[in-house]
Amino acid sequence: MQEMSGLDLIDLLGERHFGLRRIAEELWNERGDMAISNSEWFVMARIGGGEPTIAEVSRQVDITRQATHKLIRKMLEKGLVAVSDDERNRKVKRVRLTELGHECYENNEKLKAELETRIAEAIGTDKVAALKEILAMDWGLKNREL
Repeated sequence: MQEMSGLDLIDLLGERHFGLRRIAEELWNERGDMAISNSEWFVMARIGGGEPTIAEVSRQVDITRQATHKLIRKMLEKGLVAVSDDERNRKVKRVRLTELGHECYENNEKLKAELETRIAEAIGTDKVAALKEILAMDWGLKNREL
């Protein structure tokens, strides 16, 4: 991993996030029967147990509707999601996780918990708890003025 002592907060967070996501994806792909990209995991997390519209998913993941549709089509081919018409408006499409999608998502949650345990063993459970608390705080950045 790159030397991190000279990085600012934003770059440190980015490097750690990228590194952890890469490790999680590699571990999943080593253990699983199906490769699932970080983008697909991100979409699955936004769908959760609900049935959001594709437009809602697109807004939550902050990618274009066209890119969201392409990603969801790929996930549909893998059997991770199902798409259906909205009951009130047939032009609107809803997406939900299939049984396979839920199963993969749950197994990935276990994998991430294992990673968190390994991190806690390396830096201490108290530091992991403090880090999670700090990351969950409101940092007052809604107002973008500096």
